[in-house]
Amino acid sequence: MDYKYIEQLLERYFEAETTLKEEQILKAFFEQNDEEMPAELRQYRSLFAAMVQEDTLGDDFDERLLQMTEEAPQVKARTISLAERLKPLFRAAAVVAIVLTLSNALNQSMGDNSTWVDENSYALEQMEPSADEPAMAYEQAGDSLLTDSLFKPTGYLE
Repeated sequence: MDYKYIEQLLERYFEAETTLKEEQILKAFFEQNDEEMPAELRQYRSLFAAMVQEDTLGDDFDERLLQMTEEAPQVKARTISLAERLKPLFRAAAVVAIVLTLSNALNQSMGDNSTWVDENSYALEQMEPSADEPAMAYEQAGDSLLTDSLFKPTGYLE
């Protein structure tokens, strides 16, 4: 027996190009108990046998579906207040505030000497050049810088 037509229908079936009539032909073909069927076609028999069983939903389908939905647990909606929605934001702000407070306290305790002033810089701050004597103010500033050991140029001889 020539099974070329069935093979062509199978190819079209797997490419989703068959009509309902052609699918019924395939189902009818695989429902028959033919021992002469080639092994390559026998492998599809279980596929079409399962499809025959799934074709009909039954007369009581609607009733079964309604019964299943009635048995499902009811889920109640929960309202969330604004405070509950913003609670993670409040927690994050508290963590940032704690970190900033601790870092500020650590900087103060570790000896952040931003308020310490040595006498040379204090003298420079107090010395304001007057409009009458800019050259004298320049010389005084230069002398005070040279007296400080940090500001002496390398190779400077006294």
